[in-house]
Amino acid sequence: MADLLLGIDIGTSSSKGVLVTRDGEIVARASRAHETSHPHPGWVEHDAETVWWQDFLALTRELVAAAGDRKLAALAVSGIGPVLLPADSGGAPLRPAILYGVDTRASREIEELTAELGAESIVERAGTALSSQAVGPKWRWLARHEPEVFRRTRLFLMCSSYLVHRLTGEYVLDHHSASQCDPMYDLRAGDWAADWAALCAPGVEMPRLVWPTEVAATVSAAAAAETGLPQGLPVTAGTVDAWAEAASVGVSEPGDTMVMYGTTMFLIQVLADPRPHTGLWTTCGAFPGTYSLAAGMATSGAITDWLRRLVGGDFATLVDEAAKVSPGSRGLLMLPYFAGERTPLFDPDARGVLAGLTTSHGIGEIYRAALEGIAYGVRHNLEAMRDSGGVARRLVAVGGGTQGGLWTQIVSDVTGADQQVPAETIGAAFGDAFLAAVAIGAEPDIARWNPVASTVRPDPAAVDVYDRFYPRYRELYPSTKDITHFLAERQRESGH
Repeated sequence: MADLLLGIDIGTSSSKGVLVTRDGEIVARASRAHETSHPHPGWVEHDAETVWWQDFLALTRELVAAAGDRKLAALAVSGIGPVLLPADSGGAPLRPAILYGVDTRASREIEELTAELGAESIVERAGTALSSQAVGPKWRWLARHEPEVFRRTRLFLMCSSYLVHRLTGEYVLDHHSASQCDPMYDLRAGDWAADWAALCAPGVEMPRLVWPTEVAATVSAAAAAETGLPQGLPVTAGTVDAWAEAASVGVSEPGDTMVMYGTTMFLIQVLADPRPHTGLWTTCGAFPGTYSLAAGMATSGAITDWLRRLVGGDFATLVDEAAKVSPGSRGLLMLPYFAGERTPLFDPDARGVLAGLTTSHGIGEIYRAALEGIAYGVRHNLEAMRDSGGVARRLVAVGGGTQGGLWTQIVSDVTGADQQVPAETIGAAFGDAFLAAVAIGAEPDIARWNPVASTVRPDPAAVDVYDRFYPRYRELYPSTKDITHFLAERQRESGH
């Protein structure tokens, strides 16, 4: 009986796992929901033990049971990133993990490090300007605000590397994840920027670097007893979830671009060589010798879920109501910056704006305006990628937001671009299984694992409407920036 590949992904609001054959057939799935912690305004955290590890245990035990007598060939994990989890010499976490760009606590440290190292030097060497996504400023925040935790820190872990360390005892991090730890990784050298890493996290030894497609080590006896996994099972290095998701849909050639519809909207475009841009993230790719331009909006699905909870409805009803509304939402424009904005603005104090509202508008128009606002943000990021020299030759849509078809259609209409929708669209864990197959030399064919199921094409009439609205969308942010920054400061003063 064919060996099975196990993929586990720890996301922002849920964790998922799959069992996959060497031919790409999914034989079992499992998922667990969890929540993020927000102990102070601008702070977003996960407890590694109660969220990451307990989810991993629950998913693994369920999937190992589903495997029955069939043998497991390899395991790969992925998770949210970049995150900062300080740990002691044994790998025990010393505080909850500080999450990626949605956590905005280190604004002061971003400004300090940018001034010390030089904005141009940082972009040239690390590939990306410092923002709330950067790990280096969060290290400095930790040293300043929690000196006792920093004093005890010996290891730097991220979500996937925490799981790998707990399973195998190996202290490793994949090159892609490291390349997101700005300004601590030298993108062109393909290694830690030792001087800048020491400046950000003095006294902390950086992990050994490997690629997501490499086996890092095997499951230890202790981990086997706790998880039910077989001792000696190969475990890959792991990586950030979005790049595992890109691997799951074959986004691997220059010009391939993934558009991920999730809690946050995320885009990844594969490059043949690094092309730094001050408004985007330039990183190593998931595969050796590749690079990527990445973009991320701070909120997308989070806004649609907020609207759902606000009106006490369900997504199916909201989508039906929005589908009845013509493009342009009867004269509404929304800035979807409900938690600040990441690329290409890098403005943690940006805020949501709904312009044009009258008493004649209903939830259908407002919900559609939210989808359109997010789509305008996608277009803005694709234009930034183009300005950097990247060319989106192929768009692939993934994530839970692809279900139902309305959101993807609006994005194609706003951008004027086709989007391919693969058979498996919620696939970071599926991508992990694919990377595990690569790591053990199985030579999987992703086109057979996950073929294109449909293509979303722009409606020319809707394109014309959105082409008129888009310049107004771009004007709305600078026109309201001073006001929203004032309001953001008042929100901090009130503890929200």
